[in-house]
Amino acid sequence: MKKSTIAAITAIVVFLIAGFLTFSENQIEYSNFDKATIDKKTCQVKGIWIKDKESKFESETNEFIFYMKDENNKEMKVVLTGARPNNFEMAESVVAKGKVKDGVFYAKEVLTKCPSKYEGKGEEVKHPGS
Repeated sequence: MKKSTIAAITAIVVFLIAGFLTFSENQIEYSNFDKATIDKKTCQVKGIWIKDKESKFESETNEFIFYMKDENNKEMKVVLTGARPNNFEMAESVVAKGKVKDGVFYAKEVLTKCPSKYEGKGEEVKHPGS
């Protein structure tokens, strides 16, 4: 085989491997804390931030620490590498992406769902003549 053919095949294989890894990284399944503890693999857990428990940013380790309840009301400490997410204190719900180790959920990313300013405020609409 020619060197150019080998180089082309190598480039294609590298491209396919990189594509597969990117695709599999983005295909993280939703879970809960119990299942995440058993599976020991990266997953997404949806829940709510427990506001009456301590949350803090540790500047020495660059970690934001808070407590969260999943959709089954299981509570767990979450350690996020990085700063507190934007609008965290206004979040209706939280999705943490990471894995459980030693009873702690170590998150690589935390997404927040905040109330939309475009949603109705639940006011009753009165029609003329009613």
